[in-house]
Amino acid sequence: MMATMAARCARLTSRQTDSLITSLTLPVMLMVTFVYLFGGAINVGTRYVTYVVPGVLVLCAVVGSATTAVTVCQDMTGGIIDRFRSMDVGAVPLLAGHVAASAVRNVVSWVLALGVALAIGFRPHASVTDWLAAAGVLLAFVLAISWLAAALGLLVSSPEAANGMTFGFMFISYASSAFVPVKTMPWWLHGFAYHQPVTPVIETVRALLLGAPAGSHAAVAIAWCAGIGLASVLASTALWRRRVSR
Repeated sequence: MMATMAARCARLTSRQTDSLITSLTLPVMLMVTFVYLFGGAINVGTRYVTYVVPGVLVLCAVVGSATTAVTVCQDMTGGIIDRFRSMDVGAVPLLAGHVAASAVRNVVSWVLALGVALAIGFRPHASVTDWLAAAGVLLAFVLAISWLAAALGLLVSSPEAANGMTFGFMFISYASSAFVPVKTMPWWLHGFAYHQPVTPVIETVRALLLGAPAGSHAAVAIAWCAGIGLASVLASTALWRRRVSR
């Protein structure tokens, strides 16, 4: 059932060409913009492209979450849910299908971003084990943020509102170590930027891709992903029951 729902969501995504192109290309465009327009003015102790690529990989998940929220909301407002209920399709298989489709989109986005990054000078120093660990952390973050986006898609009443609510995810990504070190930010922003979920994920991926120890960032990143994912699954189930019982 879950595989069927995932295939359905993938087909829906392929028909939304504008949203698909945006989610795939926006992180790459931001990476190229920051590297070539601002990279020369930002001192991070290494080549700027080396610093920024891990943040862009995480940003791929954040940008793609908007598509998940919109497609979930479209399902809830388009009448298809009544048909699914008649076939005894519950909340978890349907929403997990959206989350799985989000994971597939992100894999494509990561491949595209890494290809462009290598072309403009990114040179990782990761072993096979480091690559697998980095992919695991990124996948855990994608699953967590996608379930959160699914919950938001259930919470709002229109696809436009769903797209707007996920804009906050973008702000959290910018107020992290994705593009500049946290220590360069204003003092009043340090606490938020350092202790929010995106920063430890980025720092873990950055350390793994550069062959450096991740330290405590890895445990914090996994804890954030697990907490967000579990809370979002529970919230999605509760919101589903509320919507379908109306």
